[in-house]
Amino acid sequence: MSFFPQFESGSEIRQKFLDFYAQRGHQVLPSASLVPEDPTVLLTIAGMLPFKPIFLGQRAPQFPRATTSQKCVRTNDIENVGRTARHHTFFEMLGNFSFGDYFKEQAIAWGWELSTQVFGLPPQRLVVSVFEEDDEAFALWRDQIGVPEARIKRMGKDDNFWASGPTGPCGPCSEIYYDFHPERGDENIDLNDDSRFIEFYNLVFMQYNRDADGNLTLLASQNIDTGMGLERMAQILQKVPNNYETDLIFPIIKTAAEIAGIDYSKADEKIKVSLKVIGDHVRAVVHMIADEIRASNIGRGYVLRRLIRRVVRHGRLIGIEGEFTTKVAETAIALSESAYPNVRIREAQIKAELQREESRFLKTLERGEKMLAEIIEQLQKEGKTDLGGESAFTLYDTYGFPLELTQEIAEENHLTVDNAGFDAEMKKQVERAKDAHETIDLTVQGSLDKLAEQIKVTEFLGYSQAASQSAVEAILVGGESVEEADAGTNVQIVLDRTPFYAESGGQIGDRGYISGSDLLIRIEDVKKESDFFVHFGRIERGTLRVSDKVSAQIDRSCRRRAQANHTATHLLQAALKKIVDDSISQAGSLVAFDRLRFDFNCPRPLTSEEVQQVEEQVNTWIAEAHSAHISILPLEEAKAKGAIAMFGEKYGDEVRVLDFPGVSMELCGGTHVSNTAEIGVFKIVSEAGVASGVRRIEAVAGPAVLDYLNVRDKVVKELSDRFKVQPEELPDRITKLQNEVKSTQKQLDAVKGELAIAKSDQLLAQAESVGDSKIIVAQLGDVDAESLKTAAERLQQKLGNAAVVLGSIPEPDKVSLVACFSPEVNKKGLQAGKFVGGIAKICGGGGGGRPNLAQAGGRDSSKLKEALETARIQLIEALN
Repeated sequence: MSFFPQFESGSEIRQKFLDFYAQRGHQVLPSASLVPEDPTVLLTIAGMLPFKPIFLGQRAPQFPRATTSQKCVRTNDIENVGRTARHHTFFEMLGNFSFGDYFKEQAIAWGWELSTQVFGLPPQRLVVSVFEEDDEAFALWRDQIGVPEARIKRMGKDDNFWASGPTGPCGPCSEIYYDFHPERGDENIDLNDDSRFIEFYNLVFMQYNRDADGNLTLLASQNIDTGMGLERMAQILQKVPNNYETDLIFPIIKTAAEIAGIDYSKADEKIKVSLKVIGDHVRAVVHMIADEIRASNIGRGYVLRRLIRRVVRHGRLIGIEGEFTTKVAETAIALSESAYPNVRIREAQIKAELQREESRFLKTLERGEKMLAEIIEQLQKEGKTDLGGESAFTLYDTYGFPLELTQEIAEENHLTVDNAGFDAEMKKQVERAKDAHETIDLTVQGSLDKLAEQIKVTEFLGYSQAASQSAVEAILVGGESVEEADAGTNVQIVLDRTPFYAESGGQIGDRGYISGSDLLIRIEDVKKESDFFVHFGRIERGTLRVSDKVSAQIDRSCRRRAQANHTATHLLQAALKKIVDDSISQAGSLVAFDRLRFDFNCPRPLTSEEVQQVEEQVNTWIAEAHSAHISILPLEEAKAKGAIAMFGEKYGDEVRVLDFPGVSMELCGGTHVSNTAEIGVFKIVSEAGVASGVRRIEAVAGPAVLDYLNVRDKVVKELSDRFKVQPEELPDRITKLQNEVKSTQKQLDAVKGELAIAKSDQLLAQAESVGDSKIIVAQLGDVDAESLKTAAERLQQKLGNAAVVLGSIPEPDKVSLVACFSPEVNKKGLQAGKFVGGIAKICGGGGGGRPNLAQAGGRDSSKLKEALETARIQLIEALN
């Protein structure tokens, strides 16, 4: 007999939750948009986000209690979508909130009543967690609710203490878990065991305020913020193995499967993962487009474009050739329209955006397929069997061609893909992305050229003003000039005058806001095109029109950070010239809000002493409080006075000279501190070579130094606590541990080798006679590659005229193979290198070696048994 009532559909679960709290005095509020009011957050990621100003004390609540079903999008775990039972990009968070009204006792009582009486979950299947120091919550669960102590788990701050940030409102939380296997008992309960437990309801008790020193004080108004995952509760009540097979998502998966001609119940796990990704992502993109997000290369638009492309990619992986996203979107719209009517209202826009993005991406994929075909043809002409990692990455990076498709097509043509090489290229890409400031590639120049005769050259006020009243000269959307743009649109704006600094001389552009009556635009970057300052941003609220009068305001905090880093760059160059070599010259730079980078010509690495001396010299100049002197001079006069020109800059007849007398004089149009003392402190983070004869120093200055030191201080404290030593004792302790690990590893390797030999000796009795030779083909568990090689050689030596092929799975999804052939076997035309390389292809790998001894590897461990059986058959045929 089922414990669960009959309202098991996702819609019924949602409604029951809202009705429960409505009956208890909560105002039922509609879901907020996925585009949050909070300009610091890209997307609505939690049910509490719309109430953040209330929790922070910035806005008075309209109601003392509220309840919502909030649609959310998160992409931080996007690679796990479809691979685990509960990771999603789009999900619904059911929540009840108290703004200084009821608190811990009532929230716990209602949470338990809802779970057990309304949703019918058996109490013996529920486990709760509390913050390890929250004795009050522990007592409430035990004494008021009656949960046995063994099923109340105390957990640390990482799991059960919520905070809005380093400072501000925070508090302990308590979570309710469902136990799929209560028969395992209450001893040693591990709530991180996903196969047994699922956390479905989180109760946050917002009772403290944390100050800058980390001290906690009780809030005058204590709040409740809860979240129940709709998809998780549906999984529990509908008794399905994962969230994807609930009625909230599975109809979308079924539609995609029907388009692909696939029976989901009979599909292998790889195909199911792709179908789950499609089911999840289609929900996300439907709601994002309904909330007026458009695909682009920045911000929310980039998230949307990425999700759509992942849908298309996974469609291709399961065999869908043409356009299909609008068809699966129809199912998603039908599933959501009762709770979110805007998806049906905006159905035409949703399908148009999907069709446009899918069509564009399919053309890109077609170009990638053509390039891949050319690569394969060339490899086959050259007799090669391995598609290089660099080529695979070019297909991925330039054409958006997924590695999985490259592997699939390569395998069809009897080729392997160099995955390690692909990973190496991806790592380089990540490093390049870290080094480069994010730019927005929109072709605005052509439109500006057309407008040049009609609009004014931008007047820059930013040297002396942080805000200005300005007129909108031009608006561009996607590089095209428009007369107006609405909320949700990514725009490029030209003003007649601006306080915003445009990216130049290595310094990134300012951030800030442009505002007007019921208008708010967040500016993320500013670039200079000819004589126009182009403000890149997104309209958060209202409508922007050409000729509007607006207020332009830079983010002062970001500007101060950039000024400190930029002036520090000048001081750094002067210190390098003074301490290392006067001939040093700049080869590039980056001045960001959180760091600086300075590239310079130098034929050798700096010594550690030189790096320290340079850092000390810069800090000495900072402490000496040198004032800046700025002047406008003819170029030749400035050079005659000794001013240094910035790398890569073009100068007019007159130039701006920044002079800290006795320290540094450079030509520079950037923004700077008026006195070096304003920088505060300077810290070199690293010094390394980046090219032949070019070195790079990365550093931080001003407030960024505190951020840098806080991170490192936290690491040191954690290590000291973990190793139970003082910070100054850490190096010796770590050295000792490294030596112990090396010694243990040597011992382990020796034991593994001995174990492999012992296992191999047992195989001698299994040797088969084939012609005048003997063969052994076997799997040796998880033996590592080197031990496998040793075992194969030993067996061959003992057998004499023999062929030995061994395989193992040293790590999940990693296969090791080795072949060892005697000279007599070689004379019969069998070469170990060619033989084992061919066998490895069955496991999705390759390899080779000498005629008598060769090793290979693969990535599909499920095919090892098949590979070894194939090896045995081939050996018997060849040796007979």
